[in-house]
Amino acid sequence: MVGVARVELHLPACQSLKEKRSIVKSVIARLRNKFNVSVAEVAYLEQWQRTELVIAAVANEISFLQRELTQVIQMVEMVPNAELIDHVTEYYE
Repeated sequence: MVGVARVELHLPACQSLKEKRSIVKSVIARLRNKFNVSVAEVAYLEQWQRTELVIAAVANEISFLQRELTQVIQMVEMVPNAELIDHVTEYYE
C-alpha cells in the first residue's frame, strides 16, 4: 500500500524566496526525521508565500498509513509561520 498526501501551505511572513526555502527545507527535514516518509516540494517553486508539498509513505496495512499520514498532516498544521490551506490524501494498492 502507498499513501500520498498533498498539502498546500501559505507562508505569510516570507518576503523572499530565501526565507521561503528556509521554512520549506525545515518542514521537509522535520517530516523525514520524525516519520519514515518521502517529501518533495512540487508546486509554486518561484512564489514567495505559497508552496505545495507531496508526502508519500509505504506500508503493508492501510490502517498504519492512515494513522501515519494523519500525524504528518497534524505536524504540518503546527508549523510556525505557515498556514495549511488544503490537503488531500489518497491511498493506492
